[in-house]
Amino acid sequence: MRVLVIGAGVGGLAAARGLLAAGHHVEVFEKAPAPRTSGAALTLWSNGSGILAELGVSLDGAGSPIEILEQREAAGRRLLRVDVARAARRYGRPHVSLPRRRLIERLADGLPGGTVSFGRACTGMTHDESGVVAHFADGGDATGDVLVGADGHRSAVRRRLWGADPAEPSGWATWQGLSRIPIGVTGGREGLLIVGREGVCGLMPAGEGLLQWWFDRRWEPGEPARASAADDLRRRFGHWAAPVPDVLAAIGDEEIEFFPHHRHRVPRVWGRGRGTLVGDAAHTMPPTQAQGANQALEDAWALTRALRDVAGHDLTELTDALRRYERGRSTRAARVTRAAGAESTDKYRPNLSRLLPDRLAGWAYTRWLGLISDYLAAGAGGR
Repeated sequence: MRVLVIGAGVGGLAAARGLLAAGHHVEVFEKAPAPRTSGAALTLWSNGSGILAELGVSLDGAGSPIEILEQREAAGRRLLRVDVARAARRYGRPHVSLPRRRLIERLADGLPGGTVSFGRACTGMTHDESGVVAHFADGGDATGDVLVGADGHRSAVRRRLWGADPAEPSGWATWQGLSRIPIGVTGGREGLLIVGREGVCGLMPAGEGLLQWWFDRRWEPGEPARASAADDLRRRFGHWAAPVPDVLAAIGDEEIEFFPHHRHRVPRVWGRGRGTLVGDAAHTMPPTQAQGANQALEDAWALTRALRDVAGHDLTELTDALRRYERGRSTRAARVTRAAGAESTDKYRPNLSRLLPDRLAGWAYTRWLGLISDYLAAGAGGR
C-alpha cells in the first residue's frame, strides 16, 4: 500500500518508520526547507520511549534520564516531590528529556533515501474510490492509497477533513529555550516546576550540558509583543527564588521561542475516507502534561498496528481500519488533551499540592501514564 505522510515531525517520521517496517511504501512531505530543529527539548515518558524501542530508535547517549519531578513555590519552599522513576520501573521503559532535534535525527536515521521531501507545503487533498491525491503549494501532486496528516496544530489536512480549524487559544503561552546554563538542575536527573501568581517556570536537564527552561503565563491573542521578551520575563519572574534569577540572567532574546497554547475537543473519529491524522493535527493540546510527542508516538504505533495487514485494494477494509485506529485512540487522546487543556499545572494552587503526599503522588503518576497510553495498556506493546 502507498502511504502519503504530510509532515516530518515526531508523529510523521514515527508513522513512516512503523508503516515502512510493516511493508508499505511511504513518502513523507514536509513544508519546511530542511529538518525542523525548533521546539527546544521534550520529555519522553515510558510510553514514548517504549514505542521508540519498538520502532528501532535507540536513545542511547541521548538526553538525560528523569527520575524526580519537584514542585516549589516562587519563594523557594518545596510543595511536592514526585518519584516518576516508579513508573519507569513499573513499565520497564525509561523517562528521557532530550533536545527535540535529537529525536528528529534519530527518527530520520535509517529511513530509505528519498523518503522525505522538503519544501513541499500541502494545501489540501482529494480522495475517492480509486485513491487519494495530496496537493502542494508548488503546483505538484502526489497520489497514494492513504494520506496521513501529521502537519501540526494548524494542519491543512485537518481543515480539509473537518472543514475548519477547531483549535482555540487556551489563555496561556510559553516562552522557552534550550541553553547551556550551569546550575544544579542541568547536570542532574530531576525536573523542577516552580509556581507563583505570575505563572510558572519549568527546568529540565536535556543532556549535552543543556537545560530546557520555560516560562508560562496568561496570554491572549492580540497582546502587544514586548520589545525584549527576555527583559519582560526578568521583570515578571526576576524576584523569584533561586535558581530562577540565574536562568533569567543567562538567556537572551535570540534563544527564546514563543509558543501560544491551543486546544480543541477531540472527536471520536477524526478522519474521513482515505485520510486520517496523527499528533497535534488530531489532538492539539498545551504542553502542560508533557505528552505532545508521546501521544504522537502513540498514534504512530496504533496506526501501524491498524494498517499492518491491510493491502489497500479493498476500500471498505482500508477505511474500516482507519476508523478503528481513530476510535481506538480517541478515548485516551481525549483524556490527556482535556487534562492539558485545563492548564492545571500552570495555575497557582499551592495548598492543593501540599495536601498530596509524595508517595501517593508517585503512585498516582504511574497510574496516570497507564490511563493515557494505549501502548502501556496493551502491556508495553502487547508482547
